[in-house]
Amino acid sequence: EFLWQEGHTVHATQQEAIEVAHKMLKVYADFVENWMAVPVIQGEKTPGERFPGADTTLSIEAMMQDRKALQAGTSHFLGQNFSKAQEIRFQDQNGELAYAWTTSWGVSTRLIGALIMTHADDDGMIMPPKLAPAHAVIIPIYRDDQTRSEVLSYCQQLKEELSGVAYAGRALEIQIDDRDLRGGDKKWYHVKRGVPLRIEVGPKDIAKDCVFLARRDNGQQRSVPRTELMSTFVTVLDEIQQGLYQRALQMRQQHTVKIESENQFRQFFTAPADRPNEIHGGFALSHFASEAEVQPLLDELKVTIRCMPLEGNQPGTCFLTGKPSEKMAVFAKAY
Repeated sequence: EFLWQEGHTVHATQQEAIEVAHKMLKVYADFVENWMAVPVIQGEKTPGERFPGADTTLSIEAMMQDRKALQAGTSHFLGQNFSKAQEIRFQDQNGELAYAWTTSWGVSTRLIGALIMTHADDDGMIMPPKLAPAHAVIIPIYRDDQTRSEVLSYCQQLKEELSGVAYAGRALEIQIDDRDLRGGDKKWYHVKRGVPLRIEVGPKDIAKDCVFLARRDNGQQRSVPRTELMSTFVTVLDEIQQGLYQRALQMRQQHTVKIESENQFRQFFTAPADRPNEIHGGFALSHFASEAEVQPLLDELKVTIRCMPLEGNQPGTCFLTGKPSEKMAVFAKAY
């Protein structure tokens, strides 16, 4: 089962419907960038990639770690096409029946895939703190029943103190892993699940009123005084959130190139002959004059036109034919 978040609106005017379609695209872009820490390009689909029946389809496009594009959300201005097909009419200001202007927009569980493919590493998932089910896990470390009680009591105090702090509109979610498992097994359990922060507490830490703090995003580990932990916890979560976004953005920028010739285009989207399975390509920013003229080349290379960026788009020259081109597009291999 694929779960969707989907919306539909009906409007009296064309302009109002267009504005809502653009507004919802920005809502999706804000969520994906500021909560999921995944950078996206906002753009308009070409007629060939447009949602059937729509006058305009807008999308947000993200680059995964294998440099393929993933359509992270869409918003459609449907004009009066569906209102005429479904007889959706209203009485306008002049008292006459008129067909409504409609929109449709949605995202799906593919966002979960985007989250994983953007941030995960060889050790498992890395969760952006704003979306993490747990912001931190406290792992008590002890060798016998005598120290167990002391360590668990200290851990419970930490949890209560941290749970009283708010982050991104909700109280911090802190877990204590008191299962009867080895410390190393507990550690890797939470590493694989991407918990942003791991707090380890043993008798020696308690004696110094310190904890051992480990970050999932960069692997940094250090001993931290309890007072410093309390005063900087939210700051560290923000650093992780912003760091994940910047890392993904830098990766996209590194593999986004402007291409102005067919030869460059072919080279960019073709793996080396002696390494056919090597990751290659990325986002090509190129002008095109006709979707029909470039389609055979795209089919050959298994490349698609992702969108025409809404910002910074200027006229130019088609990379394939040399003809004048009104807009530049993002080309990529995609999921």
